[in-house]
Amino acid sequence: MAEYIPPALDWVREQVELYEGSGGTEGTTLRDTGLPCIIVTHRGNKSGSIRKIPLMRVEVDGNYVLVGSYGGRPENPVWVYNLRANPEVEIRDKTAVFKMRVREVTDAQERVGLWNASAKAFPPYNEYQEKTSRRIPVFIAEPV
Repeated sequence: MAEYIPPALDWVREQVELYEGSGGTEGTTLRDTGLPCIIVTHRGNKSGSIRKIPLMRVEVDGNYVLVGSYGGRPENPVWVYNLRANPEVEIRDKTAVFKMRVREVTDAQERVGLWNASAKAFPPYNEYQEKTSRRIPVFIAEPV
């Protein structure tokens, strides 16, 4: 069985620990925003280890949109490369856990619709995109 490597950032690790440790009854909103988040369990693209990351909860037609914004930094978050290499994930949405498969959204029309749904759920995504020259990756997680 693959080893679990906790997130390096304290606040991210604490969010995951609270969310997972409570079985999805606590830590379900991102820090002090009050906005709902999910936990995405995925596999590291180099280590093969289990990784977990809290992301904003953007649900569209029973699927989840995962936005690699990284706060508008110039580089992608590491989890983007993990999902590209290993698209099988598990998503915890409060107390429910789903096996899902992700794909990066490349179709322009589909991407615009999913981006708009994401920015409605978490308005800072638009300012993050303005802050960076990279095109922020958008993934859709669909039931297996």
